[in-house]
Amino acid sequence: MTTTQPRLPPVAPPQHQDLRGRVAELDAVRAQVHAGPSPRATQAQHGKGKLTARERIALLLDDDSFHEVEPLRRHRAQGFGLEAKKPHTDGVVTGWGTVHGRRVFVYAHDFRIFGGALGEAHAQKIHKIMDMAISTGAPLVSLNDGAGARIQEGVTALAGYGGIFRRNTAASGVIPQISVMLGPCAGGAAYSPALTDFVFMVRDISQMFITGPDVVQAVTGERISHNGLGGADVHADVSGVSHLAYADEETCLEEVRYLLSLLPGNSRELPPFVPSGDPADRRCEALLDLVPADGNRPYDMRKVIEEIVDDADCFEIQPTWATNVICALARIDGHVTGIVANQPQSLAGVLDIQASEKAARFVQFCDAFNIPLVTLVDVPGFLPGVGQEHDGIIRHGAKLLYAYCNATVPRIQLILRKAYGGAYIVMDSRSIGADLSFAWPVNEIAVMGAEGAANVIHRREIAAAEDPEATRSHKIKEYRSELMHPYYAAERGLVDDVIDPVRTRAVLAEALAMLRSKHAELPSRKHGNQPV
Repeated sequence: MTTTQPRLPPVAPPQHQDLRGRVAELDAVRAQVHAGPSPRATQAQHGKGKLTARERIALLLDDDSFHEVEPLRRHRAQGFGLEAKKPHTDGVVTGWGTVHGRRVFVYAHDFRIFGGALGEAHAQKIHKIMDMAISTGAPLVSLNDGAGARIQEGVTALAGYGGIFRRNTAASGVIPQISVMLGPCAGGAAYSPALTDFVFMVRDISQMFITGPDVVQAVTGERISHNGLGGADVHADVSGVSHLAYADEETCLEEVRYLLSLLPGNSRELPPFVPSGDPADRRCEALLDLVPADGNRPYDMRKVIEEIVDDADCFEIQPTWATNVICALARIDGHVTGIVANQPQSLAGVLDIQASEKAARFVQFCDAFNIPLVTLVDVPGFLPGVGQEHDGIIRHGAKLLYAYCNATVPRIQLILRKAYGGAYIVMDSRSIGADLSFAWPVNEIAVMGAEGAANVIHRREIAAAEDPEATRSHKIKEYRSELMHPYYAAERGLVDDVIDPVRTRAVLAEALAMLRSKHAELPSRKHGNQPV
């Protein structure tokens, strides 16, 4: 007994032979494409608290700026019922538009069609829009809401993901790539967002994981929910996979627009300049009260950054992961600047594995896209401990060192208070290539704190003294006065100037203006072999 594959009804010949009639037919087809597969599918999407692909694109792009590519594309797959279901777009909407008047390319999975799963035609549409973004030099934003590879299409779907990964890698450091997670993202599909520059997530509706909760339970016996395994807060607070997490899609997409306003279109451009009404030479009197002179007292470095930058406005990256270091984009005198800063409120601002990784990737991004770097230093050293050593603090800390040494953009270091040991060197010291280094008059730059140094250098003398505590106190004061006074590094040319904190903004603005014409080249090579 033989079976025959079900066939689609034959395509009816055009009912209108004149051009006006054909245009009317085209309009009807486009209206059907824009409406989606069915009102019921749209209601189901909205019922999950999620927007449709086109609604998301409308929020991301400027009004009436979207130009769609291949809206009439259909798959050609056979078997497993696919030949009877060939919706237009094949489950992904692709094209370009503008954000704040600047060109941006975008693709958005349509979960209403095949659950947003990727097949051959679906992948080819994404490949095309990625190629266009790279060749024209414009940012790429992906709005992810898909169920992974389309199982019915087998290996061709997997090959489609391979093409996306290859293009993500080719575009790295060439154009900004932003992934917005607006639904599930499982298995190999999670690697494309991981290859991009920034990952945004929305709480409750977006998840990312390599293996889902059912597989985890089957293999390890652990029971966990989808959000508990790979939800927005997990990746924003624990894993560091997500850079930012928001409560709703509208806020998330508005923040993506803000981030794009700070970025150049590609690596050959400078970030957009926006004139500021905030005077470049504004005095920062508040800094005198924000930062305690006592190096053991904590303070919020975010407030220091807000005082220095234009209009107290900055965009912090990964604010809830590795909180002992701050990475942010802001403007100083209208020019976009990347800021890396120790945060004394969290672990006293020490560098550990996560902080090193976070700052290293941010430094690399800024260098790739011509964003100058200002590093605010108040660091007591690297975090000691067996766990840190066994987990590889040496190679992870070296990532930040490598990133700074490899960066050719303008680089300015500002030492507020403590700068001890290897952490001082790693935080963009003059010795690893900072163009300028400034310090406040309470700076302490040394191999270690005076207490630790005195205990090491004078251990025997202190132990043999009649009054060990008095001797220790004397040696601490002696070490501090001889090797840690505020002008010690400046006298040796390792700090360019010791400045009044109230002039911090003016000094940084003037230095950045001078360095704007900086030109530096790395030795000729295929690529470096950075620590992993």
